[in-house]
Amino acid sequence: MSTNNSTQHVQISLADPTPLGLFGLAVVTMVASAQKMGIVSDVSWVLPWALFCGSFAQILAGILDYCHKNIFGGTIFCAFGFFWSAVGMSWMIKGGTFGAALAAGVDAKAIGFAFFAYFLFACIGTIAASSANLFLFTDMVLIDVLLICLALDAWGIGGHAPHAIAAYAEMSIAFLSLYGAGASFLNNFYGRTFWPVGAPVNNWKQ
Repeated sequence: MSTNNSTQHVQISLADPTPLGLFGLAVVTMVASAQKMGIVSDVSWVLPWALFCGSFAQILAGILDYCHKNIFGGTIFCAFGFFWSAVGMSWMIKGGTFGAALAAGVDAKAIGFAFFAYFLFACIGTIAASSANLFLFTDMVLIDVLLICLALDAWGIGGHAPHAIAAYAEMSIAFLSLYGAGASFLNNFYGRTFWPVGAPVNNWKQ
């Protein structure tokens, strides 16, 4: 009797999650920028989109990107998915969801340091994006502008200017990310460049 020991490897194919992650980013930045611009009041109706589109959709896309061994998409989507979870929770604390005592201890300068940490990390992501394509690089540059302005606004530096710049940068991110989501979806669907995303800014990968 002979024993045949064999190992079978099952490979599960996953679709590119980039359109989902970018769509989530587009939706949350659009509603959040509308609030910053004063088009809508308060953040109550922004919160659901922050938690589901900004947070859950991006984290899901990031996890699936890790399955694709895409270090850029996995890290950026997950990092900013958790960013929107934390922002949403901060709004809830400030609004008294977790009690008046916790709301009374809110110090806007604290979240400014979180924005600044994310700004530094986003700058690293921008370096990587410059070797991907023009769309990602431009989107990341706008995210850099948004985060540093949010930090300055939280620290009370620069008057109203950082808040205004952040609002327009965030709205720009929304429309650009929506284009990127559409490009990624259509390019993958048709298997060719249906909507262009631009060439890399540099060739550092080579």
